[in-house]
Amino acid sequence: MRIGQGYDAHRLVPGRPLVLGGVTVPSEKGLLGHSDADVLTHAVIDALLGAACLGDLGALFPDHDPRFGNISSLTLLREAVQLVKDNGFTVINIDATVVAQRPALAPYREEMQRNLAACLGAGAVSVKFTTEEGMGFSGSGEGMAATAVCLIGSL
Repeated sequence: MRIGQGYDAHRLVPGRPLVLGGVTVPSEKGLLGHSDADVLTHAVIDALLGAACLGDLGALFPDHDPRFGNISSLTLLREAVQLVKDNGFTVINIDATVVAQRPALAPYREEMQRNLAACLGAGAVSVKFTTEEGMGFSGSGEGMAATAVCLIGSL
């Protein structure tokens, strides 16, 4: 068994869709990034790669590579899961937290969990939400962050 942890943060800007866990959430602002900037999925990818000692999101899918421009992070997650499997591991569970002041994200939790679970091949996917009570970059609405922890085991 191996444990990995991941973290990601992106700035909020007008004119971009807000995508979290593969779900487009109605919002005045979206996350800025080379891909769809899905901080939740990015944190999950980094947790998986870390657990398997396979580097990180930026090394595998660099932001200077045009192949990854505006790509769905769920596509990147599927590739990362395959790499983890190719290295002899299976995903057991994921526990992730999105840090955002607004919009309210709880109505989208089940769809986010389903999307991630479908890519991971794991039924044990937990997604939680919290605010920073008006403090920090997420509290001020400047950006969002996410953390994730995963457990993988040998095939």
